[in-house]
Amino acid sequence: MAKNIGRRVLQTLLVLFCVSLAIFILLRIVPGDAITTMMGEHADAETIARLTAEMDLDKPFYVQFWTYLKDICTGNFGTSYTLHKPVTELLAAAFPNTVKLALIAAAIAWMIGILCGVVAAVTKDGILDRLFMGFSLFGVSIPVFMVAMVLQYLIAYRLGWVSISGVEKWTGFILPAVALGWNSAGSIARLTRSTLVEVLQEDYIDTAKAKGLGRPAVIFLHALRNAMLPVITMMALQISSLLSGAVITETIFSINGIGRLAVDAITSRDIPLLQGTVLFTTVIVILGNLVADCLYTVLDPRIRKGA
Repeated sequence: MAKNIGRRVLQTLLVLFCVSLAIFILLRIVPGDAITTMMGEHADAETIARLTAEMDLDKPFYVQFWTYLKDICTGNFGTSYTLHKPVTELLAAAFPNTVKLALIAAAIAWMIGILCGVVAAVTKDGILDRLFMGFSLFGVSIPVFMVAMVLQYLIAYRLGWVSISGVEKWTGFILPAVALGWNSAGSIARLTRSTLVEVLQEDYIDTAKAKGLGRPAVIFLHALRNAMLPVITMMALQISSLLSGAVITETIFSINGIGRLAVDAITSRDIPLLQGTVLFTTVIVILGNLVADCLYTVLDPRIRKGA
């Protein structure tokens, strides 16, 4: 286990270095100039030259990159060009909203997805099976932005039950969480159904039935427990992707989260802010993958090394 953790840490450092290098290069080869974008089209050449020198953008590429690496190793992601605040401060302010949105969306997705998957597996090839699998296929196929706009129009605008955008109240998280969790619920439902159908055909399920256990006990105490292993792995990966920033959802519902912060950084060509959001989301995704691997190893002893 210690060797596996050490190897994953080294892989993580290598991935972070490659991502840092890639985003650093890409942001400097795309057309346009950050200083001109920040100052406006009518900025004079003298001002642009002075700011370029102050931000060290006139130095060679390798010097800028080395300085950037030293700064991020100390937790300094720089200062936003447009908001004039430290990037770490902006990330710290935006991340709680993303966490709330991700956790509510994950809870909705897990409850609906697992319930639909179990019912579909138990009623295999029946009406409920086709109904719930059709529902899950609908959830996977419909784009998130379409679900979000339909919910905004019907629930917020027409019925007026919640606000159209913003999260000043806790109810503001309901619609974006449903829109964000819709797709995940469909994926979980389909995976739960397929794994549970496979597990119900195993010999130990027949043994449990022969011992006189009722159908609910067989399903929930024996079959579902083993069928949930790949589902839990998917759930852990979904959490990391949700926490890394729901770009579309946060933008549509005007939520000050990591995703919207990244969109604003791209729009204004705010290099430090965009680099910070990309690296931050990369770390979240890597941690999510690591947690998923550890959970799978703990829950399924068969895949442990030497088993």
